[in-house]
Amino acid sequence: MRIGELAGLAGVSTRTVRHYHHLGLLPEPERRANGYREYGLRDAVALARVRRLTELGLGLEEVRDVLADDAGRDLREVLAELDEDLARQEAAVRARRARLAEVLRRSEEPGGLPQEGPVSEQLAELFAEMARTSATLPGPEPAMAVREREVLALLDASGDGRAQGAMAEALREVFVAPGAMERAYAAYRLLDELAGVAVGDPRVEAAARALVGCVPEEAVAAIAAGVGPGAVAGAEVWTDLMVAELAPAQAEALRVAMRMIGEGTR
Repeated sequence: MRIGELAGLAGVSTRTVRHYHHLGLLPEPERRANGYREYGLRDAVALARVRRLTELGLGLEEVRDVLADDAGRDLREVLAELDEDLARQEAAVRARRARLAEVLRRSEEPGGLPQEGPVSEQLAELFAEMARTSATLPGPEPAMAVREREVLALLDASGDGRAQGAMAEALREVFVAPGAMERAYAAYRLLDELAGVAVGDPRVEAAARALVGCVPEEAVAAIAAGVGPGAVAGAEVWTDLMVAELAPAQAEALRVAMRMIGEGTR
């Protein structure tokens, strides 16, 4: 039996047969005088066994273990490990589908799926509230509001659970009060107006004070004392991200606001 006949009998390609030879999964048969391999029934049985094992989900290294006489692992042990691995993958897929279902559910709500992409539940609620607020205010959404969402989405995807939890708590403190979101948007507009002014313009301090005015007094005091959610490690990174690529006056207003909050002043 030639290689093509063997491959057809086992339902694989001749390239697969050669690959199995290369990996040592299928012994090389003797060759005829003309150089062609001559396969027999034993070769077909061995190839069919390799195919069945790979269809079960075993990797080729695992198939090698099963086939090796000195592997020290029988087929049942290998299959049991494979079943456990598939169970873990299945659980992971179910968890991912549950998260996806929640994202799709939120996407049906106004502002439920932000342009910045899927985010945590806490940020999704905040972004939806920002969308609702923006829709009630005249004119386009302030550029600084869009930028803040981008930075928050980036930090949300950082994978640092402690930082994410602290950030969510800090945002809740800032925006929970009635009218807080409207005050924040007014501050965003003041920042937008600084795009073309000098750093020493009095509007810089006014914008900074407007930003600080968005933060509750108790939160300012806690941050100044180094015990509040805004005092977590990485606040400097957040500030650097916010001021990057901003106009000089806008960056200065943010720095002044952060300094005022850090000092516990208004």
